[in-house]
Amino acid sequence: MHLAALRPVAEQLFADIRDLSHDGVGVTRDSYGHGESATAAHLCAFARRHGLVAEADRAANVVFRLPQAPAGGPAIWAGSHIDSVPQGGNYDGLAGVVAGLLCLLARREAAPGGGPAFEVLGLRGEESAWFGKAYMGSGALLGRLQAADLELRHRDTGARLADCMQGAGADLAAIAAGQPLFDRRRVRAYLELHIEQGPVMVQRQLPVAVVSGIRGNVRHGTIVCEGDAQHSGAVPRELRHDAMFAVADLIMRLDAQWRALLAEGADLVVTTGVVSTDAAEHSVSRIPGHVRFSFEARSQCSQTLEAFYALMRAQCQAVETERGVRFVFDARQTSAPATLDAGLSRLLARSCEALSMPPVLLPSGAGHDAAQFANAGIPAAMLFVRNQHGSHNPHEAMDLDDFMLGTQALDHAVAQLQMQ
Repeated sequence: MHLAALRPVAEQLFADIRDLSHDGVGVTRDSYGHGESATAAHLCAFARRHGLVAEADRAANVVFRLPQAPAGGPAIWAGSHIDSVPQGGNYDGLAGVVAGLLCLLARREAAPGGGPAFEVLGLRGEESAWFGKAYMGSGALLGRLQAADLELRHRDTGARLADCMQGAGADLAAIAAGQPLFDRRRVRAYLELHIEQGPVMVQRQLPVAVVSGIRGNVRHGTIVCEGDAQHSGAVPRELRHDAMFAVADLIMRLDAQWRALLAEGADLVVTTGVVSTDAAEHSVSRIPGHVRFSFEARSQCSQTLEAFYALMRAQCQAVETERGVRFVFDARQTSAPATLDAGLSRLLARSCEALSMPPVLLPSGAGHDAAQFANAGIPAAMLFVRNQHGSHNPHEAMDLDDFMLGTQALDHAVAQLQMQ
C-alpha cells in the first residue's frame, strides 16, 4: 500500500490515543505508569490487527516488525517515545512511533529483501517530568541506568522507578546490573521523526527539516535555599536572611552571565522552571525561610555546560556569603550533547530533496532518545516536522500534511539503507 493512502489510518490512531490519554486539559502518559502502559497496549493491539508483530523488549519498550522479518538479525531502527509530560500534547514522541508504524504497514505486502530488517521502537520513559530522569527506556536498553536512578520516586504516586519498571515487565535484574539489553552490533542505524518543539520551522515555513545535533543538559530538579523565616515588618534589610530575595539575586546573576556568553557566541539556554515557598507556612507577612527551585542549562557544547555549571555554583557561594543563606542541592543530572551521524543526515537531506523539500538543517534544543543511541556509538539521525504552538503543552498542532511528508522522507531513507 502506498504511504499516502495511510493518512486516514494515522489520523484515527492519533485521535484514539488522544482520547485514551486525555486528562481533561491535555494528554498525560506517565513514564512506566498507567497512561504510558495503556498507550503501549493500544499500539500493540493496533499493530497486531494490521498484521504486524508487536512485542516488548527487556526494558518494556514495545517493538514492531513485519512477520516475515527475522528476529535478532541486522536491523534498522526507527521510533520515538510514547510517554508525555503532565497535561502535554499528543504529538510529542507519538508522531515518531506512528510514522514508523505507517512505514511498516506500507511494506506489508513486499517480498522479503536481502537487507537489514526494519523495526520500530516505542520507547518508554523519555520524559524527565515523572522521575526527574530522562531516557529511561533507551538508557535501560544501553545498560546506562544507575542504582540511584532505580530508587527515584514517581512525582505523583511516590513509587520507585525500579518497581514501576518491573511492574511493566522489564528485566530489572539485568537493568540493575547495568547490562546492555540488546546486541548493539545488529543495529545499523537509528532514525527518529519528531515534532519541532520550538517556533523556527513555523517562522521559516518549513514542513520538514533535518536535525543537525542535540543539546545536552545539566540540571538539578530541586535546590533548596535555606534562610531565616521572620516577621516581614520587624526585621530591617541588613538583618534579613531572605531565601526568596537570595534566589532572585542568584537568577539575575545567572541571567547576566548567560547574556555575556551569548554575546561571545556560545550556544546556551538556561531555565529555572520551578520556584516555590512552602505552602504550609508561606504568608504575605512572613520573610521566606525556605525556597525550592530548579536549575537547568542546555548546550551543544559539553565545555560550555561545565563552565556555566561551575559559574552557577560560584554564584551560589557569593549569594550565601552576602545574604546569609545556604543552598542545598539534590543529585546533579546530566545528559551529554549528541552529534548525529553525518552520513545518515545527508541521506535524510536527500530524501527531503526527492520529495521536493529543501534539505534544511536545524539544531535541536530539546533532548531525544536519538542522543542516547548516538552517544553509544550507534549511527543516529533525526527529522523534524513543523508544529504550531510549541510543545510540552496541550496546544501542539502538527499538520497531518506535514506529518505525511516527514513519514515519506523517513520511508525513503529506510529504503535506501536497506539497499546498501
